[in-house]
Amino acid sequence: MKENKGVCFTETPEQKVQMDAVLEQYGGDESNLLVVLQEAQKIYGYLPIEVQKKVADGMGVSMEKVYGVVTFYSFLRTDPVGKYNFSVCMGTVCYVKGAGLINEKLKEVLGIDDGQCTPDGLFAIAPTRCIGCCGLAPVMFVNDDVYGNITHNDVEDIVEIYRKRAKNL
Repeated sequence: MKENKGVCFTETPEQKVQMDAVLEQYGGDESNLLVVLQEAQKIYGYLPIEVQKKVADGMGVSMEKVYGVVTFYSFLRTDPVGKYNFSVCMGTVCYVKGAGLINEKLKEVLGIDDGQCTPDGLFAIAPTRCIGCCGLAPVMFVNDDVYGNITHNDVEDIVEIYRKRAKNL
């Protein structure tokens, strides 16, 4: 089981206001559960148990139902994400062309495992399944930036780009 040691959920006053507005708009209608979870993820960045409980209470549904939806859909996250989120495509074409090695190198360079976030909150790794960029295989995304036709030897240089960006914030 993956752990994010030292990561605890905190809610800002702004997040609380936003989430309360979402629950006021969609609460009371169980058919809106997925929409509310998507909105909650936009607000908080992920769906920790505290947010799931808030949604369950606000929607009048059980925690089991909320958790079932959260864990069913791959686009819903229960782990915190970083400012820069690295996703290596693990689809068949990318994998055959070295995505596994790229992902292993990424874990080594960042010092974290799949689904984890660095303690400083800057970087996270979330491998993904086929994203339809087979012509660029293997492919890695960093947020909305796409890196195609890369090898494990490119990983350190790519990570360094985002380390420099983080320093300039």
